[in-house]
Amino acid sequence: LVQLVESGGGSVQSGGSLSLSCEYSGYTTDNCMGWFRQVPGKEREGVASMCSVGGTLYADAVKGRFTISQDSGKMTLYLQMNSLKDEDTAMYYCAAQPESTVALSLKTSWYKYWGQGTQVTVFS
Repeated sequence: LVQLVESGGGSVQSGGSLSLSCEYSGYTTDNCMGWFRQVPGKEREGVASMCSVGGTLYADAVKGRFTISQDSGKMTLYLQMNSLKDEDTAMYYCAAQPESTVALSLKTSWYKYWGQGTQVTVFS
């Protein structure tokens, strides 16, 4: 059973930083994982993705401010978020692709396993 559990969300002032973690189990790291976010009434959007074979991909809106990383020994995916803006406010989800897929992508359709999400609120 694959399980993804996010943590690290919270409220932060604009310009501040937060670090999200996603602990996973029952999953091999020889694939791609990613972070997504969603606000009520809008579609879930990709934020950052990385593959164990190499490569990272960021949405234009977060490029230069967010960093995705992984510690396979701790079975944890991270998202370091700096210079946060009000528009970064959303529920953030960790996701993993099925074992048969290796695609560096920010499209939700490539991902099979999802966490429950952690809320990030940025205020001015």
